Amino acid sequence: MKASREVKVGDVLTVRKGPILFSYKALAFPRARLGAKLVSGYAQDVTAPEEMAKLEMIRMQFRLDRRRGLGRPTKKERRELDDYTDFDFEDEWINDEESPEE
Repeated sequence: MKASREVKVGDVLTVRKGPILFSYKALAFPRARLGAKLVSGYAQDVTAPEEMAKLEMIRMQFRLDRRRGLGRPTKKERRELDDYTDFDFEDEWINDEESPEE
């Protein structure tokens, strides 16, 4: 939809936020400005399930096994996490093959 086009009741607006395409259907228009909590009465979320699944996958990628409310990781925790994520399995297999058998 072009930015200069008028929006009518029933129109579906598509908004790209990062890699996700959110879609909203206009149900009505308020007479004056209103708070964000009241917007749901004027627009319906009609985002495709595939886009919502994509959003959930992105959320899962950034979610670590860190409980909510613990704050930022300490320097020690960051180093441990870096060591864990930088682990090279291929080097370990090569070293295992080179070790003499008993």
